[in-house]
Amino acid sequence: MKLKILIAEDDKTIQTTLKHLCQTWNYDVVITDNGTDAYNILKKLNTPHIAVLDRIIPGMNGIDICKKIRGMKINIPKYIIIFTALDSKKDIIEGFEAGADDYIVKPFLSDELRLRIKVGERIVKLQTSLIDNINRLEDAITHIKTLQGILPVCCICHRIRDDQESWQRIENYISEHTDIQLSHTFCPDCAKKHYPQYYP
Repeated sequence: MKLKILIAEDDKTIQTTLKHLCQTWNYDVVITDNGTDAYNILKKLNTPHIAVLDRIIPGMNGIDICKKIRGMKINIPKYIIIFTALDSKKDIIEGFEAGADDYIVKPFLSDELRLRIKVGERIVKLQTSLIDNINRLEDAITHIKTLQGILPVCCICHRIRDDQESWQRIENYISEHTDIQLSHTFCPDCAKKHYPQYYP
């Protein structure tokens, strides 16, 4: 599966160059020439995980896009690279403070861009794997909690009262709340009591 990259750049020559390079490196590319569209694309689900954003672009600029994306409560990895001609320390610091993951100054070297995108790809994959593992752990914890707490058990028939206030056999309860498969057999005491001819 190809990784998808968003390129937000209003200079047509640079836009075409970036698109060609990213496609050559086997990425799917989404192009926009304004920041507002870039933000609307990034804030949705199933959108590009890597974005190359021109700092100065019509509509919402790259810095504002970063701030808005980082301010959203979304559990989706986004690796954002600010792409700009501004190379002062103040400008670079401002980009990182806004939430950018990397900063590339124009004019750029294609090999440098490729390596920086590769770093972004590696980080996105690690973050995605971590999120998947956390989700699996949370599911497991929820699953375990279904067997915790106090369960009322009848002293005579040994049936269990569940959360819906209905009484059921303990093996039914365990089967519904776990992946355990039960098989029926006899314990030694019951075998001797009910089948003494076979268990002296």
